Amino acid sequence: MRKNLVTAIGAALALSVVVSGCGRSSSSETKTGDTPAAAAKTARDLVPDKIRQSGELRVATSEGYPPMEMYKEGTRELTGVDPDLGKAIADKLGLKFTITNAAFDGLIPGLQGGRWDIVLSSLSDTEQRRAAVEFVDYFNAGGAIMVKKGNPEGIKTITDLCGKKVVLAKGSSNLAIGQRANEKCAEKMEILQSEDAPTGLLSVESGRTVATIVDSPVAAMYAKQSGKYEVLPEQYDAGPWGIAIDKRNTGLRDAVAKAMQELLASGEYTKILESYGVGANAVPAITVNTKAW
Repeated sequence: MRKNLVTAIGAALALSVVVSGCGRSSSSETKTGDTPAAAAKTARDLVPDKIRQSGELRVATSEGYPPMEMYKEGTRELTGVDPDLGKAIADKLGLKFTITNAAFDGLIPGLQGGRWDIVLSSLSDTEQRRAAVEFVDYFNAGGAIMVKKGNPEGIKTITDLCGKKVVLAKGSSNLAIGQRANEKCAEKMEILQSEDAPTGLLSVESGRTVATIVDSPVAAMYAKQSGKYEVLPEQYDAGPWGIAIDKRNTGLRDAVAKAMQELLASGEYTKILESYGVGANAVPAITVNTKAW
């Protein structure tokens, strides 16, 4: 999910910048006010002056991947793992939390355009995406195949999708998983692209397609809540999901990484994940671009 909604970058996310190195940057890049990252005592010490003066942390997400991001039943209030973590990070930074729901394939362009400060939306931390953004990694998951309950096509692995019609969320890592698998098929899949996972699942339920691929924690929730689908056990491309921050804003990257370390140490991070039944997807340590920070 994504969103892993779970992701190679689609055409809307085409990038022209060159991939830079991973891990921490030089102290000249990571200064925030008068406090370099290495000397900061708390996450709040690292908040860049511009954001500190604004008084708020602007977060973007793309609703539609429970339990990661969703609306509270009967409302337009965003909830889930990612909104809750965003609020906890903002609290650690001493900032007001504001969250915006946006189209998934517009999240990174919006970040680069300055519409929001961070993106928390089950984004897979991939090398391609690191050409445009920095990631503070906070979750680990892979894509799982979902089929109609009873598995009428007898799908067991991704190779069984060859020659069949499948649906995958556009702009997602799961689309990339399906496209790579399709390259190895003697008889090619017919891949349809949906706006999000729920739309794709409706296609499976109606029989228009035989399967989709959804991030494993999201897939488990959809199957449990609806009773209409089955989740196959194998996970594909399991790896880290990250909080995306523009590459030009390394100061904020360090502040967010420090905030996540504080949340991990206090137990609040684990509590949030466990409250949504995804404690098994927790990371043991906070990394930046998959490297120790």
